[in-house]
This record gives sequence, structure tokens and C-alpha cells, in this order.
Amino acid sequence: MPVTQTTSKRLAIVGGGPAGLMAAEVASKAGLAVDLFDAKGSVGRKFLIAGKGGLNLTHSETRPGFDARYRERAAEVGRWLDDFNGDALREWARGFGIETYVGSSGRVFPMDRKAAPLLRSWVRRLRESGVTFHVQHRWLGWSENGDLRFATADGERCVAADAVVLAMGGGSWPELGSDGAWVEALTEHGIDVSPLQPANCGFDIGWSTHLAQRHAGAPLKPVVAHWRDAKGIEHSQQGECVITATGIEGSLIYALSADLRDAIARHGEARLTLDLVPGRELERLQRDLGKPRNGRSLSEYLRRQAGLTGVKTALLLEILNKDELHDMSHVATTLKRLPLRLTAARPIAEVISSAGGVRLGTLDDGLMLRKLPGVFCAGEMLDWEAPTGGYLLTACFASGLRAGSAAVRWLEKGSE
Repeated sequence: MPVTQTTSKRLAIVGGGPAGLMAAEVASKAGLAVDLFDAKGSVGRKFLIAGKGGLNLTHSETRPGFDARYRERAAEVGRWLDDFNGDALREWARGFGIETYVGSSGRVFPMDRKAAPLLRSWVRRLRESGVTFHVQHRWLGWSENGDLRFATADGERCVAADAVVLAMGGGSWPELGSDGAWVEALTEHGIDVSPLQPANCGFDIGWSTHLAQRHAGAPLKPVVAHWRDAKGIEHSQQGECVITATGIEGSLIYALSADLRDAIARHGEARLTLDLVPGRELERLQRDLGKPRNGRSLSEYLRRQAGLTGVKTALLLEILNKDELHDMSHVATTLKRLPLRLTAARPIAEVISSAGGVRLGTLDDGLMLRKLPGVFCAGEMLDWEAPTGGYLLTACFASGLRAGSAAVRWLEKGSE
């Protein structure tokens, strides 16, 4: 049964991802008239794509460890999470009859691992609560009298609203709507926007043609990555990654991508080493590789003595020259610290998410732009980033709730 609107105030929400939809939910519950606009033919497209491999809603990590995943923005995002954290997100999904479970990695998934049933139920509930959806409306900025401008199939349309929540995403996967085109419209109004950059991304290395053609798509697991942050402090993390035609990507690399990307910006390259045999200590490996080959080929010898096969062997052959391959002590050292030189992050259009966006210092605690009263921002278009694992999605939901709630309060105050 539709909810009766209790005020004549109208809230426009631009962007139909999780942040925009959550803002719409909060505002409609408060009795506002809500119009939600999206550039594509349907809402939640990136949300659906994120669920293709199993919808990772959030993570079971407890706070403050959860907050720390947002790096330099931990304090700011932590305030959003005070209102809506991972547990709240799971409870919210339960309201649609969707139970969740914690995977072995700590990631949280719906029991059916699908995004579509949740999105359909959510959109249905929003429609029933009075939210009006306007698809194929691409935001162009503001008119001279302050109306919102949209490009539609029938030409430009101007819309008046009492308040606005902008939730248009960052710059990744532009074919799904997050193309960063909003940057120009905001900077024209004096809003400080940090340049959009790739996040949760792969990196170029420049393999030989042989390695690229023979092993692109091959998984590397398990391995331990070693790298240094901006302060020179060394870190290590075990996980899995994938060789690509141009370099390397995968969940382990995504977790390190902010440090690696920033290192490339500072030095023109980033150094990463991989332990290809994390189950063997260096001393044992040196003993095993010190035994006679007895006429075996190098590949067979490495398989028997070090458990090395497939792409791991290919990587060793890629890094070491023929003379170095005859020095088994050096081979053992390289297997424990295979050096990789990363030269560039993959283009922003093909990566999972983006960093940069509207600087948080330009917003008040309710995510309203100080220079544009009544205009709120939420989601990935803000200047924060997080690794995959449910952290991205949780903060998008939480920021949408915060912006939507603040918009309600702002409009209620204005009508007093």
C-alpha cells in the first residue's frame, strides 16, 4: 500500500545505485515526495554486475578493523558506519526475506549469492512507498534558475526540487553509468574534486609475448605479496591473483592497489615481490634444490624438488636468465621473493572502483555541500576508497543513508 506523503517538499536523487536507493528509502519513509533519476534504462546496473560472481554485501570484520579498511578516510567513513554498519546491512537484507552467511574469507553473501532478487524487492518497495523513478535521464548540471537539467530521449528537461542528493558513482565501468561526467558540473560551481583514479585495479608489467600468450588468465595461488607503503614500511599478505596479458590482477592485488598506484605516481613504478612457495622456508628450499638433477629437465626438477608447476615455473623463467637458472641458491631466493616491476594501473574504465571524487572537506557532517546548501552527495563519487570484500558496498549504503537522512532534516528545518 503506498505511503501517504506528509509534506509537499520534493527531494530529487540523481543516481540509482545503492547510495541513491538508500537515500530514497530514508526520504520516502519520512514522507517526502521523492523523484529518483538515472542515466540508464534501469537502476542498480553496477550492483547487478557486482553480484554476477556472488553478491558480496559486506564483511564480518569487527570494528575498528573494519573502519581501518578506508585508510585515510577511516574516521569520516567510520561516522557513516556508526549509523549503518555491516550488521545493520545484513539485518536490512533480512527485511526482504534474504538471509546471509559468512564465507571462509569473512565476506558476507546472500544465501543464494544473487543480487537480482534483492534489487527487485528493493525497487518494488520503493515504488510502493511513493518513490517515482525516471530512467534515461542523464544529469547535465543546473540551469540558470537552479533547476536540475537532464538529457532525455525527448530532449533536455529541467526539474525543480527543494533538495538534491547526488549519487552518480565514480569513474569505473562507465557503460553502467558511472562515467565521472558530473565532475565538470560540480567544479564549475567551485566544488573541490580530487581527480578520479583507478582503485581495486590490476597493473601492467610488460610480459614477454611467450608468457602473455601462454599464461594469461592463469591463477597464482597461494602466494604471499610483499610491498612497501609510502612511509617505507614493509607489508605482506597472502592471497590469490591472476596473470593477465599485460600484467597482474586479482583479489590480492586489489587489496594492495592503493599503495601500488600511489608508488607509481611518486616514482614512475612500483616494486612488488611474490613468494611463490609460501609453504616452504628458504632454508628447506635451498636444501631441496641443492640435490642432484640426475638428468631431469629444469621444469621436472623444480616440480619434484619445489612443487613448482605451470605459471609459477613460467614466471621464474621470465625473471631469471639462463646463467641465473643454474644457480639453485639464487633460484630458491627468487622463488621466495620473485621481483615484479609494475609500471601502470589499468585504465579507470575497466577497473572495479575508483578513488578520488568530491573532497570530504567540502561537505558538512550530513554530506551537504557547504557551497551549495540543499545539495548532498553520497556513494562512490565522494573522495574515499576501500578494498573489495564488502567494504565498498557497505560504505555506499551508509553514505546514502546519511545523506538522505540529512536531506530530510534540512527540508524539515526549512519548512518550520
